[in-house]
Amino acid sequence: MKTLYLIRFMNAFQCQGNGGIQVAYEGLDFYEIESQLSEEEVMVRDMVRDWVDEEVIPNIEEACREGRFPEEWGKALGEMGVLGMTIDEKYGCAGMSYVAYGLVCQELERGDSGLRSFASVQGSLAMFPISAFGSEEQKMHYLPRMASGEWIGCFGLTEPDYGSNPGDMITRAVEDGDEYVLNGAKMWITNGTVADVAIVWAKLDGKIRGFIVEKDDVGFSAPEMTGKHSLKASVTSELVLQDCRIPKDRILPNVKGLKGPFSCLNNARYGISWGAIGSAQACFHSAKEYALSRIQFEHPIASYQLVQNKLAWMLREITKGQLLALHLGRKKDDESWFPEQISLAKMNNVDMALEIARMARDIHGANGILDEYPIMRHMANLESVKTYEGTHDIHNLIIGRWITGIQAFTRTV
Repeated sequence: MKTLYLIRFMNAFQCQGNGGIQVAYEGLDFYEIESQLSEEEVMVRDMVRDWVDEEVIPNIEEACREGRFPEEWGKALGEMGVLGMTIDEKYGCAGMSYVAYGLVCQELERGDSGLRSFASVQGSLAMFPISAFGSEEQKMHYLPRMASGEWIGCFGLTEPDYGSNPGDMITRAVEDGDEYVLNGAKMWITNGTVADVAIVWAKLDGKIRGFIVEKDDVGFSAPEMTGKHSLKASVTSELVLQDCRIPKDRILPNVKGLKGPFSCLNNARYGISWGAIGSAQACFHSAKEYALSRIQFEHPIASYQLVQNKLAWMLREITKGQLLALHLGRKKDDESWFPEQISLAKMNNVDMALEIARMARDIHGANGILDEYPIMRHMANLESVKTYEGTHDIHNLIIGRWITGIQAFTRTV
């Protein structure tokens, strides 16, 4: 069945654009990571890699200038079958490995963090909770439409005053006959304004529960947040719930408490650990090509020791990040992982990618600030990626708690 999905994916890709499949980019693979991948995983990675080269990279700077996420990209991701791709095939998804999903995130973020964010929110934050905690009726109703890209999803957890501390959220749900009535606001919501479906977390009788809110529900709105210097090719929104009424059958029945949203966030953080490698690869590739072609003092700057030292450091850090992400992916696939491992991978790989972006900008000199090169765009995006899905400091505290057995999030032990 998975092979049939791959054939469909490749056919869908070949029908896009006007040039067919072009191999324009080869990722850094110093430790031959590809030798550890299955044929299916390589095929999916290469399909998305080629699509990013052909459709995204030639158009991403214009999308950033205009501050929009191209609608056709979301539809293409659905046609390629990479939305919610780890979910069971019976719901219209691909049922592929977490390593395959990670490789897709890597290639999408090589194009732009906003693109990976779209797929990550759709699959890990909107589709996953329905698949893991929803009723069978909810799964059959929502997941096939979301897998195809027909319906877009978003995830409402963060609030204006509660980001790293979601347990204190003030969004509330109350029972009223055959309906739940929701009141509150969510902030920094990717896909919110364009979403057909929102997974909203709210307190019902003092317990955090998940609710499925649809865009046309009375009392629901999702105004777009503007003025961003980061993730410009991504829709970021508020969610406003003012006496928003939804039918009772739209509560996620099989989870209570923070386990629900945190399970979703762990999947998203896992995808980020791979996506950051894609950003780092893009910056490394640009820096290497620039250093080889830029002539100063009658020699390419790649011939100077200081530049080679920077490139060697980039290669070293990307390779370590790849090994970390691959091993974590295999642990996700055999269900031997634990959350602190995901925290380590997310914070390490994003930190690494951000430093590589800064170093690549230095190699490019003044040219590094131009949108002729991807460096500043990736650098600005990674500042957001370092913050969302758990800040760098929060993940440090998660690991610190694992080491010491003492939580340091609050002053109350």
